[in-house]
Amino acid sequence: MKPVTLKEIAEQLNISVTTVSKALKDYPDVSKKTRGLVRELAKTLNYKPNTFAVNLRTKESKTIGLIIPVIVHHFFSNVIKGIISQAEKKGYLVIILQSNESYELEKKQIDLLLSQRVDGIIISLANETADFNHLNEVISQEKPLVMFDKIAKIVKCSKIIIDDRKAAYLATQHLIDKGCKRVAHFRGALLPQNSIDRFLGYKKALLDNNLPYDPSLVYICECGDMSFEEGKKNAIQLLKDHNDVDGIFINTDLVAIGAMTEFNKQGIKIPDDISIVGFSNWFMSSVISPTLTTINQPGFKMGKTAFKQLYKEIKAVKNKKTIAPKIITLETELIERESSKK
Repeated sequence: MKPVTLKEIAEQLNISVTTVSKALKDYPDVSKKTRGLVRELAKTLNYKPNTFAVNLRTKESKTIGLIIPVIVHHFFSNVIKGIISQAEKKGYLVIILQSNESYELEKKQIDLLLSQRVDGIIISLANETADFNHLNEVISQEKPLVMFDKIAKIVKCSKIIIDDRKAAYLATQHLIDKGCKRVAHFRGALLPQNSIDRFLGYKKALLDNNLPYDPSLVYICECGDMSFEEGKKNAIQLLKDHNDVDGIFINTDLVAIGAMTEFNKQGIKIPDDISIVGFSNWFMSSVISPTLTTINQPGFKMGKTAFKQLYKEIKAVKNKKTIAPKIITLETELIERESSKK
């Protein structure tokens, strides 16, 4: 069946199209009786507003784009929930795209979202992304852009972050406070800023405690920082390379759980032989044995904050106002569990 139009409702009630439109929007200059009649007939005829026409008139698509590296990840799934919880309140649809940590795919997705005329874009960068021309293109088109988690400092847009350096320092300091003297680090890929900052926080904690920094104790997750298998592989290599490591700060919980699985398999007792601290506070970290000490990363709150900032900037663009880019830093905390209790 063809969609019902305002004109058809108007003809059946013998009133103008303008009156029907105002009645559906609850304008006070239309009588209560007329508003009731219009709504009742619209419901009977299953009338649906023409959103395309509305968007054309208001110059808003009421959609935003969200690009994330991976969807099947506790932290990013919480971010998605946070964004959607706020977007729904404002009547926005969220187009979710996964870059698979690929710079080329991320570029194509930015082009796709711009061609779809989204009102704004929220993004966490792929591990491969080292060139930011595609992001600057978003800004040049006066589309609000908000980054979160994995960001580029030189791109002039709003960013929702945690203090990764501070959080990593806290995690490493916790291991040192528990008596660890040789602390290794399983870090993420080389490019993402959050991976760099976590490494720098780890290194500073060692130096502040007069412990030597040994680059051979730093293992890179070549396949990204979400890999369970990467954790197992690095654990095997660590045991081959060093027999005196008594603590590890690991970039994400999934990598940490992979490492713990391998240590358990090889008879390495956690935390008696090696203490471990992860990052993110996945649900799994509280149910494995032993439970995993980790840094709690507020994904849901980060998602909510990212949308709220994007929405402010969308409204500013609509009203032809400018808002200076804002950096919002959310708090983290150490969750102490069994993997570091000596």
